[in-house]
Amino acid sequence: MAESEVVELDLTIDDLVPKSPERLAEEKKESGNHLYKFKNYKGALAMYDEAIRLCPDNAAYYGNRSACYMMLGMYKKALEDAQKAVALDEAFTKGYIRVTKCCIALGDLSGGEQAAQRASELGGPDCVTSERRALESLRRLHEDAQRALDAGDHRRVVFCMDRCLDYSPSCTKAKLIKAECLAMLGRCQEAQEIANDCLRSDSFDTEAIFVRGLCLYFEDKDEQAFKHFQQVLRLAPDDKKAREIYKKAKLLKQKKEEGNEAFKMGRWQQALTLYNEALTIDKNNRTVNAKLYFNKATVCAKLNQIKEAAEACTAALELDENYVKALLRRAKCYTELGMFEEAVKDYEKLYKIDKSKENKQLLHEAKTALKKSKRKDYYKILGVEKTASEDDIKKAYRKRALVHHPDRHADASDNERREQERRFKEVGEAYGVLSDPKKRARYDHGQDLDDGCSGADIDPNVVFQTFFNRNQNHFDFQTGGFPGSTFNFQFG
Repeated sequence: MAESEVVELDLTIDDLVPKSPERLAEEKKESGNHLYKFKNYKGALAMYDEAIRLCPDNAAYYGNRSACYMMLGMYKKALEDAQKAVALDEAFTKGYIRVTKCCIALGDLSGGEQAAQRASELGGPDCVTSERRALESLRRLHEDAQRALDAGDHRRVVFCMDRCLDYSPSCTKAKLIKAECLAMLGRCQEAQEIANDCLRSDSFDTEAIFVRGLCLYFEDKDEQAFKHFQQVLRLAPDDKKAREIYKKAKLLKQKKEEGNEAFKMGRWQQALTLYNEALTIDKNNRTVNAKLYFNKATVCAKLNQIKEAAEACTAALELDENYVKALLRRAKCYTELGMFEEAVKDYEKLYKIDKSKENKQLLHEAKTALKKSKRKDYYKILGVEKTASEDDIKKAYRKRALVHHPDRHADASDNERREQERRFKEVGEAYGVLSDPKKRARYDHGQDLDDGCSGADIDPNVVFQTFFNRNQNHFDFQTGGFPGSTFNFQFG
């Protein structure tokens, strides 16, 4: 460039005069507003921070940053800024509206109503119409939840708290009320996740610590639960709820252990009494109560109270539907009680849970027992034991066949004659099966008599005549024998 050339700079007087903090703050605010408009809330937040650093007494800057925090879901910080804004400018209507919105999000109904009232006074009632509706809805939901809580309807409380959290996503109280009721419903994992989330924000939140302890107690983790309850009571010695549940938990553990000790010593009746006492302590502890009912069932089985044992297992399974030990014991009880269909259902569920070879065998045996139970009891029909010899079976048949033979009842009423014919046929079926070693073996093992010669296919008249080894077609019940027979039968 030649030395004689002159460089012209495009400068204004504003470029030569240093900018004031106020002007710089306004520029930062405008930059923040631009970023906010395009939903870059973190970028906007940094600009508002700069504006506030430059002019810490400007209510509008706090109002803008409050709006930014709200969009980021940081309602506590948003509330602090909104409150700072109205403290700097008592006529800042938007500031009071934001205070109202933040209080709703945080579940502070009282603070929200006060802020809404002030906003109405400054900007008219229409400026907070939706906020007032939200506050009214929240009030009704909390009242409904309290009624449900008093009635022990924990499902309803969870429903109400979920609706509250639609309005108040940052309400820790609503979250922990929901968590406590979830624990009461046995949904401890969900409850613990909520409590843990709250503790990340405040590690000394006694309600969250209590919920965690409650979950551990309901999961039968006594020592860990006790530590949580003790921590609550150290932080809040007057916490009545924690004190009561801690006392109840210790008593429940004591009774359960006393019952177990009595059982080990073989004092069945004492163990039963202790388990029954333990079951009255806390109906909400589903896990422990399920174990207590199973222990009770075990004792009842020792006392040969099979029906009571099955009922105790049912109570345990109502609390824990996949309680394998209770399912297995109830199936055995049902088998002993002759309730074979119920036993098969339990063994089917057991095998579905655990497809072991042992459970498969148990299911097969149960189905065999069910099949046997639905067949005619041929031993009972003949009036003999299952260990009866061939001679015992022959003697029994001879007696029963002659008692029920239709010719003997020729003069009876139609109903009586039909009944005797039915019994005569059953006696023939029974003898036809039990007198044949192969059929009897299959029958005893519950197998189908599928060779075309099942009991139902046997002609009782053929069996009768074959048995007595006569070709005559008529047995003379006047003489007690076949025509020409040299022996008679006497009827009792």
